[in-house]
Amino acid sequence: MAQTALQGNPVTLSGELPAVGSVAPDFQLVDKDLADRSLADFAGKKKLLNIVPSLDTPVCATSTKTFNAAMAAKPDAVALVVSADLPFAMGRFCGAEGIDNVIGLSMMRSRHFAKDYGVLIEDGPLAGITARAVVVLDADNTVVYTQLVPEITEEPDYEAALAAL
Repeated sequence: MAQTALQGNPVTLSGELPAVGSVAPDFQLVDKDLADRSLADFAGKKKLLNIVPSLDTPVCATSTKTFNAAMAAKPDAVALVVSADLPFAMGRFCGAEGIDNVIGLSMMRSRHFAKDYGVLIEDGPLAGITARAVVVLDADNTVVYTQLVPEITEEPDYEAALAAL
């Protein structure tokens, strides 16, 4: 099982990120219209999964804004921000911040995504939500890049993730 940290304190996760070169696990997440979404909904596009604990934190908000700005120049790709936030809260955040190049997806109906991607926090004050990670998939859903951010309160490596995309 992987570990990350929250303000220097170790945090145990449910597993490991999918291996580079493997086919990404499918998922069922909920969009702003309360519709279930899966990898098939984004077929034929490269995918950047920005996995965050909650958009209601400064680092999660910053990463979403940063990827939103970068995605404007990537018509062959889609960015998905995945969190435990309710779709309504995600929609308010995206509307208020002018986020239109990132699709918010919620784990509100299931934690399967977090378990399958190895990012479910199993202990500590954030147990039950996700660690901060980025997973990049090619158009065929093959994992081409992963980063488990070693400290939840830090930003991901934007340059590396976008270069992989």
